This record gives sequence, C-alpha cells and structure tokens, in this order.
Amino acid sequence: MNQLVRFRPFRDFGTLQNEIERLFDRFNGDEDAVSAVWAPRMDVSETESAFNVRVDIPGVFEQDLNVEFGDDQLTISGERKTETKEENEGFLRQERTYGSFYRAFTLPRSVDGENIEATFENGVLNVTIPKTEEAMPRRIEVGKSVAELSEHSSN
Repeated sequence: MNQLVRFRPFRDFGTLQNEIERLFDRFNGDEDAVSAVWAPRMDVSETESAFNVRVDIPGVFEQDLNVEFGDDQLTISGERKTETKEENEGFLRQERTYGSFYRAFTLPRSVDGENIEATFENGVLNVTIPKTEEAMPRRIEVGKSVAELSEHSSN
C-alpha cells in the first residue's frame, strides 16, 4: 500500500545553510566555528510542592555556571571551555561543542523565588523552585451543609 507523503522542499534548508557556513568558516581559519553556541539538554518537571529543572552539562565547572531568578524568569547560563589541543593531534571527527550557553524560562507567579536551590553534581545541575503555600493544593473536608445540620438538630 502506498503512503502519501507531504512534499516540503525547504524543510532542511536552514540546517543546510548553517552547515555550509560552518564548513567555509573552518576553511577560512575561523576559530569560532568550533566554539559555537550550544544548548544543553534539560528536563523540567512539576510536583505538588515545586518545579524541578535538571540540566546535563558535562565538562562545565561549577564556577562557570550562573543561575539567576528575577521578573518571574529563571535564567541558566554558563560556558564549557575548549580543551587545549596537542599540536600533533589531528582530529578525524570533532562533535563536542564548546562555548557559552543560555537558557531562560518564564515561571508562574506562584513560585517562591526566595527559596530556590541549585546543586551541581557529576555534570548535572539540579534547580528546585518551590511553590508558594497558596499555590499548593490543599485538601478540603467534605461535610454536611449548615441546612442539613439544623434539620438534624430539630428532629
């Protein structure tokens, strides 16, 4: 059975253009071609009491990280610095990216910005953003209405 596939001729044009520019930069001796901007992978999850952000940033040192909160926005930035290369070492393939990164998230007003905690261990940054007491779900007891209570007391 044949399947109909939508034809999109320009879908990968932007990626192709970036690769061609990077190739020309390497031939022209542009050192920034290897240290391009990169975006580390991350997970954002939510519990009843907090938002949790986990960022994979291997090769980044703690002193090269910056976590900020202001105007309802969490900003994570840093830099993975280029390793020194041996003069005799010829790379057959170099896929690891170096340079600065920057990620920003707008958070709801229901977060407690004063108590945000960040830890860094084994190349993973963990940021815990607690919710305010008003934002946390609360249990409401189900009871009898005032009308039902007065009916039972008169009987």
